[in-house]
Amino acid sequence: MPRLVFDADVPAAKVERTLGRAVFRPYWLDDAARSAPDFGPGLTRPARYDLVVVGGGYTGLWSALEAKRRDPGLRVALLEAQTIGWAASGRNGGFVEASLTHGQDNGRARWPDEYDQLERLGLANLDQIEQAVAELGIDCDFERTGALNVATETYQAEEILTLRAASGNLGGPGSAADEAVAYLDEAEIRAQINSPTYLAATWDKRGNALVHPAKLAFGLARACAEAGVDIFEHTAVRSLAGGRGLDPTLRLATDRAAVLAEQVVLATNVFPSLLARYRWHTVPVYDYALMTEPLTDGQLAELGWRGRQGVSDLSSLFHYYRLSRDGRILWGGYDAVYHPGRRVRPRQEIRPQTWAKLARHFLISFPYLEDVKFTHRWSGAIDTSTRFNAFFGRAYSGRVAYAAGFTGLGVGASRFAAKVMLDRLGGIDSEATRLRMVRELPLPFPPEPFATIGIQATRWAIDRADHNQGRRGLWLRGLDAVGLGFDS
Repeated sequence: MPRLVFDADVPAAKVERTLGRAVFRPYWLDDAARSAPDFGPGLTRPARYDLVVVGGGYTGLWSALEAKRRDPGLRVALLEAQTIGWAASGRNGGFVEASLTHGQDNGRARWPDEYDQLERLGLANLDQIEQAVAELGIDCDFERTGALNVATETYQAEEILTLRAASGNLGGPGSAADEAVAYLDEAEIRAQINSPTYLAATWDKRGNALVHPAKLAFGLARACAEAGVDIFEHTAVRSLAGGRGLDPTLRLATDRAAVLAEQVVLATNVFPSLLARYRWHTVPVYDYALMTEPLTDGQLAELGWRGRQGVSDLSSLFHYYRLSRDGRILWGGYDAVYHPGRRVRPRQEIRPQTWAKLARHFLISFPYLEDVKFTHRWSGAIDTSTRFNAFFGRAYSGRVAYAAGFTGLGVGASRFAAKVMLDRLGGIDSEATRLRMVRELPLPFPPEPFATIGIQATRWAIDRADHNQGRRGLWLRGLDAVGLGFDS
């Protein structure tokens, strides 16, 4: 197979030098540790609420906050097994995507009749997140920078330049200034960010923002508490039952006490659902990331990146990267690793070979930054669904609402999901609840060992497609045909 730009060799000593002192901690949680809220030791005695939200990540936080905004008199509790934002909400790249469908190609293929509506709702959702962050005074380094999708292979660049010619949108200095999407040739993208790997790019100017993930989670938690939500950390919910016969009350069992609720939002995402019927609909896929030390003024000047856009490359196995407020580069992605058995375990976060691969790819992209050191390395599990975006479930005669399967785009889509779940609990016939995307479930993953065999075969096929100018082979085309299409 032909070699790709990221197949280039980099001396192992250079890679080791960049990684040598990187601590094994999520940078965002480490950086924001002093401002982390403390909600005490957790639930210690039985309680009763109108609404109980299970999960202290973005989905749960937005759900609790929105519920109190709709009805300030509602008694709402949020139960979190660990601490606020400790899982995906404190470990992600901080990309707040407008897309609710994991990109245009996936959305148009699955919901061609409602894609334009989904795109509009996604952009409105991003606008509303920006507005909420401002209104609530959440200091989370919110930047509406847009996103660059860069071509690092010739066939990718040719596709972009064909779109550029067809649209007449040239994207250079002084042109396409008012266009939502600009198409950049090699000189124009390298004027934005200086990388010898760049051959062309698209610039989505409206559809992405950047945040400090942990600060956003902590800010939402404080807003919930100020609105009157009772937050209990260190309170794992072991089971959900009740809601039968003459008594519709739901019972949530924790390690130390029971909680009674009229309604429940389940926002556990990558972790096994309390509703057995949905446990086959997601698998945990581990994503890995690195963070550099702050770049010097000279290094930043050579880098460029004055637009501070979020960036990803266009291969199916892709990298994502961005600047932090203090001039660090977050560099992550490419390897998406499934560990057999569907379990989420701390030991699965440790994968030196992936961090070494990421460091090598960083040096290929920015060879003049070879003296820059990584300070942090970490990983986290992504709740992946077979359709690559969130799905929605219900149980107990509509008194329990569930959402999961965000597949890496939960920073933005979690707020949309919260509103959908609350609409459903309230019996509200809204534009969102009428969507086919909301009403239909994805295909479940098969049991083991077939899940492992299928996922590993898919990863191999994706890598082969990347090495074959993006052409999807028989295995991937077969998955596409039955609605199990994978991008990474």
